Amino acid sequence: MLLALDAGNSNITIGAFDGRKLASQWRLRTVHEQTADEWGILLHNLFEPAGLDIATVEGMIISSVVPPIDSTLAFMAQRYFHTQPMFVGARTDLGLTIRYDKPYEVGADRLVNGVAGFNKYGGPCVVVDLGTTINFDVISKDAEYLGGAIAVGPGISLQALFSRTARLPLVDFRQPKDVVGTNTVASIQSGLYYGTIGMIDGILERVLEKMGPETKTIATGGQAHLIAAGSRFIKTVDEHLTLEGLQMIWERNH
Repeated sequence: MLLALDAGNSNITIGAFDGRKLASQWRLRTVHEQTADEWGILLHNLFEPAGLDIATVEGMIISSVVPPIDSTLAFMAQRYFHTQPMFVGARTDLGLTIRYDKPYEVGADRLVNGVAGFNKYGGPCVVVDLGTTINFDVISKDAEYLGGAIAVGPGISLQALFSRTARLPLVDFRQPKDVVGTNTVASIQSGLYYGTIGMIDGILERVLEKMGPETKTIATGGQAHLIAAGSRFIKTVDEHLTLEGLQMIWERNH
C-alpha cells in the first residue's frame, strides 16, 4: 500500500492507495508544532476504522508547500512506517518538461496537479486548485508545464475582510440565495462567492484565448464543486486529482 500526502498551508490531505485504487482518504489540519510522534500516532489511528492494515504500507510520497514540517514528516515516515518518503520537486521525474523560469520555485502541489491533469485528461489543460490560494496550472499538448497564476483564496479574503473592518462579521463561504444580498451576511457571501467566480472565469477566459478552445478545464480542492456550479468555464471537477497525481508520480519512479 502507498501513502500519499499533500501538505498544504491549511490542510494535509492523505490518501491510501491499494495499487492504483484510492482505498481511503483523510483531511487533517496542518499543525506546524505537531511532532513526528503525534503525526505517526494520528495516522495509525486513522487506519483501523477504515479497515486498513498499516503493516501493508510499503511506500510514502509527499508533496509539500510547508517546508517547516518536511523534516517532521520524513522522520515520522521512517519511525512509524519504516520507509524513506519521496518528496516531489522540480528534479523529480514527472513526465513533464518544466518551462517555468526558475523550476525550483514551482510548488510541489502545482507540479502534481499538472501531472494528473495531463495524464487523466490530456493537453492542453488547465487545473484550478481551490485551497488557501487559488492556483492555475497550465499544461501544453506536448506535456510541458508552462506555469499559470496564483490568486488569493476565499478563506484569506474572508479573514482579511473580518480583521480589517470594525463591523463586518466573519461568515461562511457559500453560494448565496441571490446575488443581491438583503442583509450584511448575505451581502458579504454574495461579494465573496461571485467575486471569486468572476476572478476565476476572468483568468480562465484569457488562458483559453492563449491555449485554444480545445483546452480542458479541471477544478480540484475542497471548494471545487461549489465554485464549478457558478463558473462558465470549469467543465470538470476532480476531487482526488492531487492524490492521484502523487500515485502516478510514485508509479513512474518505481
